[in-house]
Amino acid sequence: MSKEFKPTEYILQSINTSKQFIDAGWTLDAPDEQEPTLIRAIYKKKQIDVKDQSYGIYRFADWLPIHKTLEGSSAPVTYKSEEFAKHLGLTHLYITFSGYWPEKGANFPTCSFKETEAYSVCGRLPSDEKKVLVVASAGNTARAFAHVCSNNNIPLLLCVPEDNLEALWFDKPINDCVKLVATKSGSDYFDAIHLSNLACQLDNFFAEGGAKNVARREGMGTTVLSAANEIGKIPDYYFQAVGSGTGAIAAWEANLRLIEDGRFGNNKMKLMISQNEPFIPIHDAWKADSRAMLPMDDDIARKQVEDIIAKVLSNRKPPYPIIGGLYDAMKDAGGDVLTANNDELSEAGKLFEALEGNDIHPASAVATATLINAVNNGTVKKDDLIMLNITGGGEEKFKRENDIVFLKPKHIFDITPDIETVKEVLDKLF
Repeated sequence: MSKEFKPTEYILQSINTSKQFIDAGWTLDAPDEQEPTLIRAIYKKKQIDVKDQSYGIYRFADWLPIHKTLEGSSAPVTYKSEEFAKHLGLTHLYITFSGYWPEKGANFPTCSFKETEAYSVCGRLPSDEKKVLVVASAGNTARAFAHVCSNNNIPLLLCVPEDNLEALWFDKPINDCVKLVATKSGSDYFDAIHLSNLACQLDNFFAEGGAKNVARREGMGTTVLSAANEIGKIPDYYFQAVGSGTGAIAAWEANLRLIEDGRFGNNKMKLMISQNEPFIPIHDAWKADSRAMLPMDDDIARKQVEDIIAKVLSNRKPPYPIIGGLYDAMKDAGGDVLTANNDELSEAGKLFEALEGNDIHPASAVATATLINAVNNGTVKKDDLIMLNITGGGEEKFKRENDIVFLKPKHIFDITPDIETVKEVLDKLF
């Protein structure tokens, strides 16, 4: 990016103890604290100065923990729904869209809001970093990080389940600095995370950090900043489908910052998050009022993941129990965990495309289906200010307009590989 950029001024804070400390470069945990807790960025600038669209995601740089900007990003776009809102009988429905929709100003070539994470995380990376960044993903996150790291020559190891490899599509070949490995067919995201953890035990690799990485959460939180900036106030309700729930944690944190800003109101959005039946572990824990995730049989979980259309919503160990995680976000903000089955999400996706004019990802269709249900059962009222977070869309449109290539795995591991095998394979790759 040719625009001049001064690194964002911030410090980090433990959510558990409120102790503050300097970011040592890639701090993921609160130093000298035993109890697991997320950490949060505290920005010097309390009122955000939103830049123009030409800055891409970095129009929200005041509230991104970054040292540099990268080329090629796009920011989420928020607009007031007309046709879909009319169909539902809603007067204040706003759609925040992260995907490919040039007519609306959304230009995410990976068609997913995971790009917001990747541009923020990679903007936090030290410029002289020599080690290899490791990312585990069920699909969309891998595509986003591959795209950003390929374009900016950042070494990256991706760990993805073999059954999700169809998500690794691009409009041009990926730079060789990005290497993809997979866990064999029948495995799920949890197994890919296990593989990534083994890689991170080796000297030349380091973990991206997932929900623990403040830059990942801040990138996702730009969806709410986009909505508040467009609407002029904080919404009443926030609808989003979740696998890990990191996006909902990010939404809550962005909401708290907007309250502190003072120009957008002082309400907390109710977090209306959703999962794809039959794989609904966050829903089950929330309905049991349990901070801990409920026990899951590995084989049953893998079978349920096979059965859902929205594969990206398949995290078995989400950042739900951790202090500052999803359980705390939900308890503080209010809201509910909703569900939609495959038939409901398919119908909702078709309805969105027919009324709004663009295709959306299955996860986005889950959120859309639960909004439809919430209207029908009276949970949300006609005049409520609602933000529907469409976390991915325009993929069919993008693929019609571009030639597509796939990133192939360099190696496919067993579901539970040993560290020696992982080391042997990765030594040859890097």
